[in-house]
Amino acid sequence: MQIFPSKLAKLWNKWELRATVVLSLFLQIILIGLGSRRKSNTKNWIRIILWLAYLLADWVATVSLGVLANNQGDSNSKDHNSPDSYVIMAFWAPFLLLHLGGPDTITAYSLEDNELWLRHLLGLVVQVGVALYVSVRALRPADLNFIAIPMFIAGIVKYGERTWILRSASSQHFRKSLLPRPDPGPNYAKFMEEYMLKETEGFELSWSVTQAPKVVAPDYAAGTNRLIPDAKILNAAHDFFLTFKRLFADLILSFQDLEKSASFFQENSWKDAFEVIGVELGFVYDVLYTKAAVIYSIWGGLLRCTSLSSTVIAFMAFCAIDWHGYSPVDVSITFLLLVGAIGLEIYAILLLLSSDWTLFWLIKHDNKLVHRVYRVISSFKCIISKKKWSNCMAQYNLLNSCFKDKKTSTRCDILKWMGMNEILEKWPWETSKNVPSKLKESIFAQLVEKSKSASDFRVCKQLCSARGDRVLQNRNCLNDLGWSVEVEFDHSILLWHIATDLCYHSDKDNHPDKDHHSVKDRDLDSVFDPCEMSKLLSDYMLYILVKRPNMLPNGIGQIRFQDTCAEVLEFSQDKNCMLDERLACEKLLQVDVKIPPAEVKGDRSKSLLFDACKLAKALKSLQIERKWEMQEKWEMICHVWLEILSYAASQCMWNQHAQQLRRGGELLTHVWLLMAHLGITEQFQISQGHARTKLVVQ
Repeated sequence: MQIFPSKLAKLWNKWELRATVVLSLFLQIILIGLGSRRKSNTKNWIRIILWLAYLLADWVATVSLGVLANNQGDSNSKDHNSPDSYVIMAFWAPFLLLHLGGPDTITAYSLEDNELWLRHLLGLVVQVGVALYVSVRALRPADLNFIAIPMFIAGIVKYGERTWILRSASSQHFRKSLLPRPDPGPNYAKFMEEYMLKETEGFELSWSVTQAPKVVAPDYAAGTNRLIPDAKILNAAHDFFLTFKRLFADLILSFQDLEKSASFFQENSWKDAFEVIGVELGFVYDVLYTKAAVIYSIWGGLLRCTSLSSTVIAFMAFCAIDWHGYSPVDVSITFLLLVGAIGLEIYAILLLLSSDWTLFWLIKHDNKLVHRVYRVISSFKCIISKKKWSNCMAQYNLLNSCFKDKKTSTRCDILKWMGMNEILEKWPWETSKNVPSKLKESIFAQLVEKSKSASDFRVCKQLCSARGDRVLQNRNCLNDLGWSVEVEFDHSILLWHIATDLCYHSDKDNHPDKDHHSVKDRDLDSVFDPCEMSKLLSDYMLYILVKRPNMLPNGIGQIRFQDTCAEVLEFSQDKNCMLDERLACEKLLQVDVKIPPAEVKGDRSKSLLFDACKLAKALKSLQIERKWEMQEKWEMICHVWLEILSYAASQCMWNQHAQQLRRGGELLTHVWLLMAHLGITEQFQISQGHARTKLVVQ
């Protein structure tokens, strides 16, 4: 029984290979165009398109090679293409190898892809073998067979590059490449022999320890190319990247490393600090997800010249041969593949020249030739995005997600039937806001203050473990509010999130100027508003808890969140305030919470709604019992959230931070690396430095 008509089957057999080869080229254009943008963009459509293109690219190229190999057996059939047609199609095989090598801007979609380098190595061997088989079977007295040689060189170079990069970025090999050389240290046996010899000769001996000199951060602005803006930032970021990339391999730092970076960050502004962190994380992204480890080296330059020159030679040779006898469609597709390959190479070179890696090299060389090169690079910078990261913090609010418009959910019954109801319920309530400059300044100020007291490992451990209790203790509120930060971390986040929301709406309604606390109307970059900053941090930390739970310590945050949402819905239905968030907040604050909710509800439900109401009332009572101003109360709440943010950053695993680099970056990751630079980290060795002991003969 024939399912498809014979005419349709013949049409598909005729155009199958042509369509897949053109589709393969189109996927490469998507990958190189969007691959470099995802580290500075949080848009979901970019991630979805890039994910589909990344998965389809290898599959389409592999299927095309298989079709080519299969067509050779049918090339003599009356119903199939002519032998001359197969010859030109066989010429497409090295182009498919070129596509399997992928663009420079993306070698791995996620960190897990780097661990599959052995699979890609096997694919390299198999696919090169298939491509050679196709070419050998197509050998005829034709010029195309000789033109295929330079394309094979370019294809093997590209595919080999990708396999090598995946291997280098895999966790095992990346960690191994960062291990220092074995160092046995001073010769202890020789020292003791000398000591015993002197002692037997009757000398009175002692020893002195010479401490290593204190490390001082170099002047990164000295000796740089003044023509290039932000030369100091690039210079410092690259220097710190060479050291602090060990954090992304779960390795430790030395005291000398921390002293060097801490002295730099303590002496510079918050703006310079975050710019350095942004550039440094960009270097890390390039190493983990792109071909940067190869292309920004001497070997990389040689390989790039080889692949580009081979493609250009093939293009010129193809233009010179006689095309008569070949299908015009196949000739057009071949031209498209050649022009596409050259265009992709040129665009890759433009990206290479405008990258921070190239600018760093130019910074180190100050001469007329470098100045001319930089002016040329600057002329096409406008077509290439230079944004370091998204500079966004996602927002997710518990009460907003509960008090949703019922119309939104009733319009999508079909999608709900497909099991997408969870996405539909939560997606509209996930927003994103730019990180205010004043918030960065506050984060930096708090961390610098902490770093000045980070004298030893014990103090660093205490600073890293502070999650609001340190702020409460400094404000003499630990006895009254300490219970809210002594519970599990996800428990504490939910408590403070709901309490912050309740206080926010209450103070917003009671304030003489009701528009005073409007996020849309306030310029948070110019004025520090602790109320709005607290709201931003509160919604951001709930987003991390709900959407990025792997970035937080293990806990039952998801269970607590869904149980709390269920109780919010039940309460709002009982009080007839389902669609009025402010009215619901007002009614929640009216509930008497003298009896602990756990004693009434038991332990079956993990809801924290009325525990949060208790915390909100305790926060509001500060204005009455302690005569605090509203501003003072919100400053304390804001500093608690800043400490919660820094605690979450320090507790997140390195691989989770690395995963966020491909999603536009997270504020949490920037805070984590900033803390490490300031010495607020447990990931360093306890050492007294490179001390040397000498014998003293008295």
